[in-house]
Amino acid sequence: MKLSINPRVQEIEISGIRKFFNLVANDPNMISLTIGQPDFPTPHHIKEATKQALDENFTTYTHNAGFPELRKAACRFVQTKYDLHYNEDEVIVTVGASEAIDVAFRTILEEGTEVILPAPVYPGYEPIIKLCGAKPVYVDTRQNGFRLSAELLKPFINEKTRCIVLPYPSNPTGATLSEEELKEIALLLQHKPIWVLSDEIYSELVFTGTHQSIAKWLREQTIVVNGLSKSHSMTGFRIGFVFAPAWLSKEMLKVHQYNVSCSASISQKAALAALTTGMNDAAEMKKEYKQRMNYVYERLIDIGFEVEKPNGAFYIFPSIRPFHESSFAFALQLAKEAKVAVVPGSAFSSYGEGYIRISYAYSLDTLKEGLDRLERYIKKGVAH
Repeated sequence: MKLSINPRVQEIEISGIRKFFNLVANDPNMISLTIGQPDFPTPHHIKEATKQALDENFTTYTHNAGFPELRKAACRFVQTKYDLHYNEDEVIVTVGASEAIDVAFRTILEEGTEVILPAPVYPGYEPIIKLCGAKPVYVDTRQNGFRLSAELLKPFINEKTRCIVLPYPSNPTGATLSEEELKEIALLLQHKPIWVLSDEIYSELVFTGTHQSIAKWLREQTIVVNGLSKSHSMTGFRIGFVFAPAWLSKEMLKVHQYNVSCSASISQKAALAALTTGMNDAAEMKKEYKQRMNYVYERLIDIGFEVEKPNGAFYIFPSIRPFHESSFAFALQLAKEAKVAVVPGSAFSSYGEGYIRISYAYSLDTLKEGLDRLERYIKKGVAH
């Protein structure tokens, strides 16, 4: 007897980020610059709110979309920060931004539809798109500073296009889009039957200027994904948000309800503290990330890498082409010989080949040691 499973599940793979992290995780001498995990502790007042929720027995199911006070706080937060206007019926509290993306795609995608992705890009979108029976379509942004533009986008739009993903600030490149760039994309898409999924999980970590959301100019066609993992160092709390017009939120809530019922109640109480008392918690973290970014950028330039300077998130994406190696071979050799782990660019689509991703969500001491090892490795001339 042969038991079967969904062939679409068999076709997708574990994230290349996790694959490489797992490959080197058990070496005690390894300096790992792989994971996008903030190294700051969760702010004290958020932990206290979590304890209080337990003490007050706030341990039951909440409303499927999240308890109303939290949803109102989420709406106030994005209005104050990004001038986005939503009400509590237009936001769902999800199990991290990952579930928000899943819920959005499963609600809007159908068999044979297409989703446009600016590449190199976070690998978490493609598998969900394929599980929905849809097709990912990649736009090469390498010659435009890793930024999607209306000009680059236009040739890829056709009658099958259902959604365009705007993942800015970007993982893996740290690129951001300007107000003018977003307005041009909004103008191109206006009145077309195309959704935009705007993944703004790094919105609080923009170094120059302020974060801009396309939802300001294309609200009725935009699904905004955000969360607290990166901004408030709350990765383990698994709190995300998905904002959309009320009629679409009503449909997405069905998917969310049958998937997880609701987000964890005590995590929701922690999130309320983050969005109220902790509205500006990310500010000090952002200062530190910017300092680290400048340090890593200057070191990479001095070593001889070609690299775009990031303007957000906590990643940098240098080219390894001067060293004539595939990204996986380069990263594997670097890990084996120099005991430094980075993520091969090929984890971020074929357009990431020839690059590596370095996370600077680590202390300056760790970054210095990692880059010292990288520099010695390059100077030995073992990369070829």
